[in-house]
Amino acid sequence: MELVLSSMASVRKFASNYVSSGLPLNLLINNAGIMATPFMLSQDGIELQFATNHLGHFLLTNLMLETMKKTSSESNREGRIVNLSSDGHRFAYREGIRFDKVNDESVYNSIQAYGQSKLANILPANELARRLKGASTTCYVAFHPQVMGVSGKYFLDSNIVKPSSPAQDADLPKKLWDFSENLTELK
Repeated sequence: MELVLSSMASVRKFASNYVSSGLPLNLLINNAGIMATPFMLSQDGIELQFATNHLGHFLLTNLMLETMKKTSSESNREGRIVNLSSDGHRFAYREGIRFDKVNDESVYNSIQAYGQSKLANILPANELARRLKGASTTCYVAFHPQVMGVSGKYFLDSNIVKPSSPAQDADLPKKLWDFSENLTELK
């Protein structure tokens, strides 16, 4: 199955094909990404790094969540979602996510846009952990038993570390979630 994360149509097609296959889903690792590209828009008209590094993963996770919950229920094993980011999230624009300027070429900086996209990988984990509280699916590091039950945390070199200030903003995860739902037409 082919998947192009910068294309919402490709993500939707992949998810539909996967769900139709009847395959189980115990683990989803959101790891694809591009870095510091010149300003370009995806075929959906969204800045390419933001579309590829964040929106594709966001949409894929949401479209696969019910399959993961079903697998978890049937196998009696907790599902795991891992959003990979990088310490590059610290290079995001000062305000964190430029909601009103995501596609604004006049203020585009490739490194800060990359940082913004990596910050956008951290924030949904916090919001998803909040939304799934009490569900049989959580977000955390994939395999190490020491992190069983840990959800919505930022890891660097196998340790929980404090992310940047915007990554700790209590309101930013929900704002990004709502913004992302709108861009991906989940609502």
